[in-house]
Amino acid sequence: MGRGTVLRLVVASLVAVASLGSAPALAQPAGDFLVIAHRGASGERPEHTLAAYELAIDQGADYIEPDLVVTKDGVLVARHENEISGTTDVADREEFSARRRAKEIDGELINGWFAEDFTLAELRTLRAKERLPGIRRQNMRFDGLYQVPTLEEIVKLVRAKEAETGRRIGLYPELKHPDFLLQEEGIDTVDLLLIELRKLGVTPDDPVFIQSFEVGPLQRLDKRSDFKLVQLLEMNGGPADEPDMRYAEMVTPSGLAEIAAYADAIGVDMRLLFDEGLDPTPVIKDAKAAGLAVHAWTLRKENAFLPPALQSQGGESAVGNPEALLQMLYKLGVDGVFTDDPGRTAKALNRGAR
Repeated sequence: MGRGTVLRLVVASLVAVASLGSAPALAQPAGDFLVIAHRGASGERPEHTLAAYELAIDQGADYIEPDLVVTKDGVLVARHENEISGTTDVADREEFSARRRAKEIDGELINGWFAEDFTLAELRTLRAKERLPGIRRQNMRFDGLYQVPTLEEIVKLVRAKEAETGRRIGLYPELKHPDFLLQEEGIDTVDLLLIELRKLGVTPDDPVFIQSFEVGPLQRLDKRSDFKLVQLLEMNGGPADEPDMRYAEMVTPSGLAEIAAYADAIGVDMRLLFDEGLDPTPVIKDAKAAGLAVHAWTLRKENAFLPPALQSQGGESAVGNPEALLQMLYKLGVDGVFTDDPGRTAKALNRGAR
């Protein structure tokens, strides 16, 4: 029986119990499998807020993942994108109406309000809101409660929670659009990140991964630090700073060997790990052969983000069976998963908060 056939049988058995609730937990705790809280516990709180990060830690996440953008006065803050109207109330703030602009970012024309056009003091007057209100309506009750956090505040939260819980909590920051910010805005977020981590006393001995969809920033970080680095890989397209490079080429054995020259892991779109028939692709095997760990993204509970076989009745916002997908990834040999629901993920891994 081939490996793909085994995986299909595993998933079929998990799907069969979906109507009874979540799929069963693993027989043994998956202690080495990393639960990476994607933008915090973003399935339950507006993403990239201290509330989302703290809830993720309380639910047992090994790492919290802040996406980092930068203010006009050079402060690293956490937002999904440097365009902030989707995650803050800036569009409703009359005093900032004149800040609306159009920028070409990574080949795409974006209209909106951008973090790098606001000082930290101005940005702090804004309040976070749910980015996916059509799917996560329950999270909208928290709209307007939380500020945009700085990297410094996130590190201080991690340290406070480490003191409270007695366990290490990792930091998994992503540099958003570093090439655009450097070339078009004159802001070097690689420099800013290394300076800030040094100032905060965060060292390569701490549980830290630094990630980017771009290549050049990771290569610079590799030359200038010993932090663990993660090359992010999408299903389509290629790195914004390498227009002739495609992600599809980067997941070949030769491409993965090149990544291994500067990075420690790949953060990979899970659709690259198995085909529509649930047969595994060679990506995990080839990555491990190159010496790279494999972290898959993104595990979400709602039907809108799950394969049809794992969806439930009730439309896009209804909760399906992400546990089946998690267990398939685990059996494929993935080393960790980015998840919007770290508590649910930890429970399925038979761990719980720790």
